[in-house]
Amino acid sequence: MNEHRKMIPIAEALEAAVGARARLALLHIAFSKVLIDEFGEDRGKELITKAIIDYGHRIAERVEKGLPDLTELGLFEEKGKTKNGKTFVRGCTLCKVFKQQDALDVGHMYCYVDAAKSMALNPEEKMIHISCEACGDEVCIFDVVPTTEDDRKTFASKDGSWQTVDPILLECKK
Repeated sequence: MNEHRKMIPIAEALEAAVGARARLALLHIAFSKVLIDEFGEDRGKELITKAIIDYGHRIAERVEKGLPDLTELGLFEEKGKTKNGKTFVRGCTLCKVFKQQDALDVGHMYCYVDAAKSMALNPEEKMIHISCEACGDEVCIFDVVPTTEDDRKTFASKDGSWQTVDPILLECKK
């Protein structure tokens, strides 16, 4: 074992990961609220969407370079498969912070990162939500589906109307 490497207990690593996720959620809330306060709800949400698209591209660039993506450690409490084989997660750390901060109205917009990252990696498909904790559902359930020409066009143009890419999030009225 390398003497210069510090080993920490898994509980401490989990606590640090949860703390980092909470800080990410707080940052998303703060920037989102400022954008909406400064530019109004419609323009603010359009700018949030543009930022999430950019964020998805930046994540994809790192992944394509072989750099690590976020670990799942501390992201949720439970992960599994539904009866029809879709991935689900329960107990999303970010969603808990969105709820604690009474910010589901902007918190759910962070979830667009799933579609943004997947489309940045492969514009022909997108990861969408079948259900979403940040929209009031018990769990998040994901599906990967083909993109439409409109999805690809608005994603490439970074148009705020890209919010239609994930119908569950678009309909979320929290």
